[in-house]
Amino acid sequence: MTTLVDGRKLAKQIRDEIRKQVSELTGAPPGLAAVLVGTDPASTIYVRNKHKACREAGMRSFQIELPEQTPESELVAEVARLNADPAVHAILVQLPLPAHIDTRRVLEQIAPEKDVDGLHPYNMGQLVAGRPGLVPCTPRGCLEILDRHQVPIAGAHAVVLGRSDIVGKPVSLLLLHRHATVTLCHSRTRDLPDIVRQADILIAAVGRPSFVQAGWVREGCHVLDVGVNRVDGRVVGDVDFAGLDGKAGLLTPVPGGVGQLTIAMVLANTLQARLAQGDR
Repeated sequence: MTTLVDGRKLAKQIRDEIRKQVSELTGAPPGLAAVLVGTDPASTIYVRNKHKACREAGMRSFQIELPEQTPESELVAEVARLNADPAVHAILVQLPLPAHIDTRRVLEQIAPEKDVDGLHPYNMGQLVAGRPGLVPCTPRGCLEILDRHQVPIAGAHAVVLGRSDIVGKPVSLLLLHRHATVTLCHSRTRDLPDIVRQADILIAAVGRPSFVQAGWVREGCHVLDVGVNRVDGRVVGDVDFAGLDGKAGLLTPVPGGVGQLTIAMVLANTLQARLAQGDR
């Protein structure tokens, strides 16, 4: 029997836990600065929701909005200013950035201890080495879903579809450090359906609507769908949800699944950054 993950309920539970921890802090509350360049509608809504979640958790929220034509040098200077601001414990530069800006260079300017998205090379290196650091939010959310539903990870065969720096690579490493056997697949992987059929845990993050067919997945496999695809005005995931409902063990819907955990993990990383930096 399939257990459908209620991402909204789980995210609320986590956010309530974080709010309690923040209320028990002495000294300055955690502060998150989000930098938005341009007026992309999806990015604008996402940043707005992060600020709302911060305020509800008792955190300070700093919103920096820059015009689409902002030179890269000005954005880098703004990041440097936030690095030096003791009230800001976490910095988020909303992606994607305009085409004239080198995203990698900007992300590398964020102080690693304030890198709430966990994308700085230092934090990526800490993740590879299995050392403490800030972890990308969506992969951290995937592990929270598995843990809070008591899915055994040690010894499981986890198949990850997609090798992005934001989801595929980091979630593979998180699973590996929890003693799963991990197969990381991508667009050039041969015999993909046969590999997917071996999975005890499947993380789908390829960005292709309903790409994973129900026949690829064995009975009882735990399926986390990270895909967000717009098809005919609807948002759908990377897996055949209808075909897997009743066949998968754990199954996340789209929308309402993994995506709901992302902002909760931004708050968790912000709190982690504040605790690591101390009261200053």
